[in-house]
Amino acid sequence: MYRLSSDDLIYGYINGIFPMADTDNTLYWYSPDPRAIIPLDTYQPAKSLRPILNKKVFEIRINADFEQVMRKCALPRSENDGTWISEEIIEAYMDLHQMGMAHSVETYIDNCLVGGLYGVALGAVFFGESMFYQVPNASKVAFHYLIEILRKQQFELLDTQFINDNVRRFGAIEIPRPEYMKRLKQTLQKKATFTEPVLAHLFNNQPD
Repeated sequence: MYRLSSDDLIYGYINGIFPMADTDNTLYWYSPDPRAIIPLDTYQPAKSLRPILNKKVFEIRINADFEQVMRKCALPRSENDGTWISEEIIEAYMDLHQMGMAHSVETYIDNCLVGGLYGVALGAVFFGESMFYQVPNASKVAFHYLIEILRKQQFELLDTQFINDNVRRFGAIEIPRPEYMKRLKQTLQKKATFTEPVLAHLFNNQPD
């Protein structure tokens, strides 16, 4: 029986496609046209978020609990909602995480995971997948630090797949699929590393 693998994910990303599960857990591959991206050079935190960043309300951790971030992202948003993150998808991305290609940015309060996001880094591209929050602003702060990392590490493309109100508030725009594929090909040929010791100063309240 076919099972989604980390190799499938890598092949998909480099060809501009990504998987989502239907309500019966059947996997489908998508390649939206237009494609949503978030320009890294134009993002600015909302004015309402700046006091929260300054007060360091949340503790930030990177890749500390990737699986739990995925599982919390997979929870239905309401009683009537399903989820596109199946157990098969979680397992494949966990393998990709073990390979050092999938990453999570996490927010904590009192050592409790309350928000975060995950995605995949290939070349100088970060493919954002999903985010969650259990207290206000937790995912917004995680996203802010994601941008800090991507800028510091010289990533050039942040893919966010589909446009919606959630990503639009972070500055997402849509571009034609051919333009996206051109940018994708160019940025995949470049090298950027998501996690390095040089990033430690960004998270001065991160535990050892």
